[in-house]
Order: sequence, then C-alpha cells, then structure tokens
Amino acid sequence: MSDAIGIASTGLTLHRKWLDAVSDNLANVNTATATSGDAFRARYVVAQAGAGDSGVYVAGAAYGKAEGRMVYEPDHPLADAKGYVRYPDMDLASQMGQLIMAQRGYEANASVVDRAKTMYEAGLQIGK
Repeated sequence: MSDAIGIASTGLTLHRKWLDAVSDNLANVNTATATSGDAFRARYVVAQAGAGDSGVYVAGAAYGKAEGRMVYEPDHPLADAKGYVRYPDMDLASQMGQLIMAQRGYEANASVVDRAKTMYEAGLQIGK
C-alpha cells in the first residue's frame, strides 16, 4: 500500500508542475511584446518514468519558439514602424486541453492516495 501512495505522490507532483506550466502559458497567451524583443515562450513539462515501479518524474522543461507570431496592430502602443506586434505562438484551445488533462491526472492520483489511505486504515482496524 505504501508503494501505491509513493507512486501516486510522484504523479501528483508531476501533474501539479504541469498545471503550473499550463496556467503560466494561459496567463500569457495574449501578452504582446515589441518586435525587437522575444515573445513569451510557452513552457512544457517533460515527464520521465522512474526506474522500476518508482513512479514518474519531471525530467525538465521544453520551451516554445521565441519568434512568436507577428500581428498587424498599428494602434497598439508596442507596434513597430510597420504596425506589427509580437505575440506568443500558442493555441488557446490546445492549452485548455492540456489544462483539463493535467487536472484529471492530478485528481486521479489524489484518488489513489485517498483509497490507499483508506485501505491502510482498514488494515490497522483489523489488527486491533
């Protein structure tokens, strides 16, 4: 039972970090920058399976392109002489899909921890 809790806790950590990355991406999906600078770079969590049955871990992060996408907005305060502004190259629908997947994964792992705890408590009651 303790293995189930340990493995599920690694999943909780991974999904929490994934949720953090997606929430940062969503918060900056409409962040405009001048064309002379880099656009906000989306962050993606890279997961890696642990050895044997030790769970899953965050191996690092991958980042989107700094070039972003150029949008013609001549009235924007950050527009260059040609009227262009740089936005992150992110798809809102894709980010929302990732948010839902990360949230469901977190909930599933939390459920495993809760059920393993209940089984552990039931085992202690039997031993009394």
